[in-house]
Amino acid sequence: MADEQIKEELTLKIDTPTPTDNAKEEQEHDLKETLKKIKETVSEEDPKPSSQLNLRTILGGDLLTSDMVRSHIWLFVLIVAFSIVYVAFRYQCQQDMLTIDKMEQQLKDAKFRALSSSSLLTEKCRESRVLDILKQNKDSLLHQADQPPYIIEVPE
Repeated sequence: MADEQIKEELTLKIDTPTPTDNAKEEQEHDLKETLKKIKETVSEEDPKPSSQLNLRTILGGDLLTSDMVRSHIWLFVLIVAFSIVYVAFRYQCQQDMLTIDKMEQQLKDAKFRALSSSSLLTEKCRESRVLDILKQNKDSLLHQADQPPYIIEVPE
């Protein structure tokens, strides 16, 4: 309301013609007084936000310029930093889980190969199989024993 009065005074004083020097000096003096009044009413502080919080004040950015946000800026910075750390750790955990799954699959494949080669080796080392191979190779000096093995007891 006071601002409107000051504006009206300024427009009246600026628009009025100045016929004489005294009138010019008087007008300059009045202009200086009105500028002084304007400077007194103007402040660099933010206006206090309204008590009602609605979508318009949030989207308009009025909430972010309030004193509450300014006083808690380090809290917001800390929350953002924790959020970044949380996301980074979660990403790293997912990467580690993918690596673990890949390594478990490789371990299963290695166990399967070890089992199949162990069964193949067991099959080739059986006595009946070795005897069959010896019969097929007639030039071999090895043959099946006719007598049972002797047990030699050694006194201690």
